[in-house]
Amino acid sequence: MEAAKSGAEINGAELVRRARLGDGSAWEDVVTTFSRRIFNLAYRFTSSVEAAEDLTQEVFIRVYRSLDQYDAKQGDLANWLMRLARNLIIDDYRHRQRNPQNSMADAVDDHHYHLRAVGNSAHREMERKELAAQVQEGIDKLPEDLRTCVILRDIEELTYQEIVDVLKIPEGTVKSRINRGRIELAKILRRMRVVTI
Repeated sequence: MEAAKSGAEINGAELVRRARLGDGSAWEDVVTTFSRRIFNLAYRFTSSVEAAEDLTQEVFIRVYRSLDQYDAKQGDLANWLMRLARNLIIDDYRHRQRNPQNSMADAVDDHHYHLRAVGNSAHREMERKELAAQVQEGIDKLPEDLRTCVILRDIEELTYQEIVDVLKIPEGTVKSRINRGRIELAKILRRMRVVTI
């Protein structure tokens, strides 16, 4: 297992080295590998396909400008890149909360980065998309502090310590916000009749 991990780290380091030397295919590999994941995270915070696309593009611009700061000894490329992406996306989210705009969420149904369910009937696919949209609407209704923690823990699947590092708040506060956020989200989804439990 350890040998496989060091191989992945070497591949990440090699991709970054090649991209820094101007190898377009290496940079394209980085973008292709991470664009869907970054888009999905950005969409969770923006609820807008257009804003998520813009934010994804901004993340990659920042990543490209920061390639010389990547150190494979500090961790693999995925962790470094997603840490940069999370920080930028959360900063953007906080900025938008302080400067609200009158924008409605776009439909994410046929967006390029959106994962398609394989083998489902058209009806099941429509139900899945509708449920995903309703859950996103519920997440959007959470207060900012709870929403951020719930997204990072339950959607991005960060550990408590990783959330502490990203948000710079105590672990107890992180756990409390996640718990309160989950309870509040369940109440919101019940009121919206998304869940009946």
